[in-house]
Amino acid sequence: MRARNGDSPPGEVPAQRRILAVLVLSQVLSGAGLAAGITVGALLAEEMLGSTGLAGVPSALFTAGAAIGAVGIGRICQRWGRRPGLALGYGVGALGSLGVVAAAAVGSVPLLFLALLVYGAGTSTNLMARYAGADLASPARRGRAVSTVLFATTLGAVVGPNLVTVTGDVAHAWGIPRLAGPFLLAVVAFGSAAVVLACLLRPDPLRLARAPAQDAPAPGADGGTATASDRPDRRGLVTGTTVMVLTQLVMIAIMTMTPVHMRAHGHSTQSAGLVIALHVGAMFLPSPLTGLLVDRVGRRWVAGASAVILLGSGVLAAVAPPHAVPALAAALVLLGLGWNFGLVSGTAMVTDALPPARRASAQGLVDVGIAIAGAAGGMSSGLVVVLGGYPVLALAGGILALAIVPVIAAAARPPARMTPAPPDATERAGRTERAR
Repeated sequence: MRARNGDSPPGEVPAQRRILAVLVLSQVLSGAGLAAGITVGALLAEEMLGSTGLAGVPSALFTAGAAIGAVGIGRICQRWGRRPGLALGYGVGALGSLGVVAAAAVGSVPLLFLALLVYGAGTSTNLMARYAGADLASPARRGRAVSTVLFATTLGAVVGPNLVTVTGDVAHAWGIPRLAGPFLLAVVAFGSAAVVLACLLRPDPLRLARAPAQDAPAPGADGGTATASDRPDRRGLVTGTTVMVLTQLVMIAIMTMTPVHMRAHGHSTQSAGLVIALHVGAMFLPSPLTGLLVDRVGRRWVAGASAVILLGSGVLAAVAPPHAVPALAAALVLLGLGWNFGLVSGTAMVTDALPPARRASAQGLVDVGIAIAGAAGGMSSGLVVVLGGYPVLALAGGILALAIVPVIAAAARPPARMTPAPPDATERAGRTERAR
């Protein structure tokens, strides 16, 4: 039976619509802050350090900061709920963005590195908000709930890179290097998102999701054993985490070095910003379709599709002529789409596998793994380009993404049955139990 206008879909808490609306608003704002580091982080480091080989350091630093932030945000959410955890994460991201601007203004590389670590907390918050969208969603609509939050990031994330010139002019007028301009936007974007969540995310979705479990009798209180829903599904948890880790590693590595590759072949910062804007749009814009596919076709099928799409992206980026902006843009669009498929399907798998009582802290640890993978991809990307070139990096990333296929194939196999004990051993165990 279809839900009437104003009613929640069957099986969902009435507050879910309001919670999604608040998350959408905060994601629109924070998307612009997320785009700052993606678009000009590597270029700013290259300019300040004078080295292409170290241009991947900013990506590695703010993804490492995201790992630290994910642990902290996960613990705060676990103890006090989503609202304080996400609001504090965005506030810290705004502080880190301000630090990047200050580092560029005074030409301090150590301050830049420290500020990028703090900035990473904002980027981790942007991704962890997707879990808040799934807290109250029924399993049949979980993919669409996650995708709604991700889709909301699109507006800010696409507009942000296209404001490189405008924000650069503002920074220049204030006596700050132009490449620090997008981080001025990030200060406002993350700060606004923090205020929205702190004031409007009520009721808290995670605390509301736990309420039925808290009201229910304790597992085993009547002499029985805990049900399957009280325990994490370890296979689903490992599979979903692996899918997201691999897609993040491949996406960050190729994305980080694409603007550097373009600048090295004579393209303007504005052209690089356009390519990254298209890439970021592909990361988030297809989310409604992806969520529908995850719910209707299945998590594993969408995860497998992400591997194929990422392979196609890597091959296209590797063979694209350096001066062919449309070909590079197409490769980066595929890169974003493959990442989107992997993130939405992996998030649904992880959320399916975790009971509400254990959900936030475990999700924080999952995002630590994702952030570490991103840091590894960002850190290694510059070295790979220096040693082998951009085509080698792109092709290697595409091939690595295929590792997703055996992972989901293994997860699809039914669990091995326990071998029954020999009759004589069973009989002896029975006699021992009767003797007791």
